[in-house]
Amino acid sequence: MFEDLSLKLDTALKKVIGQGRLTEKNISDSLREIRRVLLDADVNYKVAKEFIEKVTSKALGKEVIASISPGQLITKIIFDELVDLLGGEKSELKINASGITTIMVVGLQGSGKTTFCAKLAKRLKESRRKVLLVAADVYRPAAIEQLKQLADKIGINVFSINESDARKTVKDALKFASQQKFDTLIFDTAGRLHVDEEMMKEVADIKEIVNPTEILFIVDAMTGQDAVNSAKTFNETVDFDGIVLTKLDGDARGGAALSIRSVVGKSIKFVSNGEKLDSLEVFHPDRLASRIMGKGDVISLVEKAQQSFDERQAEQLEEKLKKNKFDFDDFLKQIKVIKKMGSLSSLLGMVPGMSSQIRNAQIDDNALVKVEAIINSMTIKERRNPKILNGNRRKRIARGSGTSIQDVNRMLKQFSQMQKMIGRISGKGGFSQSSLKNLNFN
Repeated sequence: MFEDLSLKLDTALKKVIGQGRLTEKNISDSLREIRRVLLDADVNYKVAKEFIEKVTSKALGKEVIASISPGQLITKIIFDELVDLLGGEKSELKINASGITTIMVVGLQGSGKTTFCAKLAKRLKESRRKVLLVAADVYRPAAIEQLKQLADKIGINVFSINESDARKTVKDALKFASQQKFDTLIFDTAGRLHVDEEMMKEVADIKEIVNPTEILFIVDAMTGQDAVNSAKTFNETVDFDGIVLTKLDGDARGGAALSIRSVVGKSIKFVSNGEKLDSLEVFHPDRLASRIMGKGDVISLVEKAQQSFDERQAEQLEEKLKKNKFDFDDFLKQIKVIKKMGSLSSLLGMVPGMSSQIRNAQIDDNALVKVEAIINSMTIKERRNPKILNGNRRKRIARGSGTSIQDVNRMLKQFSQMQKMIGRISGKGGFSQSSLKNLNFN
C-alpha cells in the first residue's frame, strides 16, 4: 500500500540530502513537497498541516552535528513524527484476568468485520483462550453462514439463534457462555453500507447489554477519508477502544492509516494483510513508519520467518545448499513456507530499500501456485535429479500441470538461478534489481 507514498517521500527528501547545512529555505522547500505528498496520499488536511508544522519546528531548532548530514537529520525527525502520528507505541488488546472477556466488533458492511472476528478468535485460541464467536449480525444470513464456515476451519464454536433481534442474541450468548465456561466472547455485529440512525441505536444497545471489555472498530483502508469519517461517527456513539485496519495489502494510498488515529484519538491495535486466517498482526507504529520511510521492517520479517520455519528443516536445508544438493522437493517445501508468511510483495516490502524497487518489478503472487503445479507433475526421480528433464519429460509435465512448455522451461531456469542468487544475496547483503526480475514467473 505504501510503496507510492514511500517513493514520493524519498524524492522530496532529496532536496536537503547533500546540502551542507539545514536552512529555513531548504527545509521549507522539502516540507512543502512532503505536505503535497501527504495530501496526494489522502491524508486528512488538518493532520498533514499539523505534521508539517511539528517537523518544521523541530528541524529549525536542530543543530547539525559533524557525524550526520542534514538529510539524515530531517529523515530522523520525520520518522519520529510519523511514529507519533501513528500512536507512538503498540497498544495491547485488553484481556480480563478473571471472568469473561467480551470483545465487540463494529464497522460498516464490507470492511472485513466477520473475517477479522475469525482471525482474532484463532489468535486468542492459540493463546489458550476458550473462545466463542457470536453471530450478532441477524440481518444477513450470509454473514452468519460465513462466520460458521470460518469458525469450522479453526475449530471455534459459533453461537447463533433463529431470531431477528440482535439484542436477544447477545443476551442469550452471554448466558450460554457462562454455562459452558467460555472465557472469551467475540461479537460480530451488523454492518450497513452507510452509517444510519437505526444502526447506531443497535450498536449502542448491544454495548449496554454486553458491557464489553474491548470495542474494536474495523476500517477498510481502501476507503480513504470515508473510513475516517465513519470512525468519528462510531466513536461518538460507542466510544470504541481501538482500531483495526484491514486490506493493507491493497493498492490504496494510505491516507486512512495515517489520519485515523490522530482524528479519532484511538490507537490502531491490529492490521490485516490478506484473507488468510493467520494474516493478522499486532500494530507497531515504529515498524510501519520505517516501511513508509523506505527502511523496511526487518523485525516483522524475522518474526514471520520464525513462526513459519522449522528449525530442524532449516538446518537440513542449509546442509543441502552447502553440498549443492538442493532439489525440487526442497524447493516445494520452501514455497509452502513462503506462502504461509504472506504475499511476495508484502514480504519484499519489509526488506530495507526494497519498496522503490518492487514498484517496477512484476511480482505475481499467483506465480507460486503455477510453480507448485509444475513440481507436483514431476516424478520423484525428476524432482531429485532435474538434469534428466529432457524435451519429452517437459512436455508431459506441462500437460500434467496445465501450463505451457515455456512455463516449465522458465521455471527450470529460475530454479537453476536460485542457488546463484542465494550466493549473490549473502555476498552483497541484499537484493539487486536484476534479482527481483528473476522472481517473475510469468
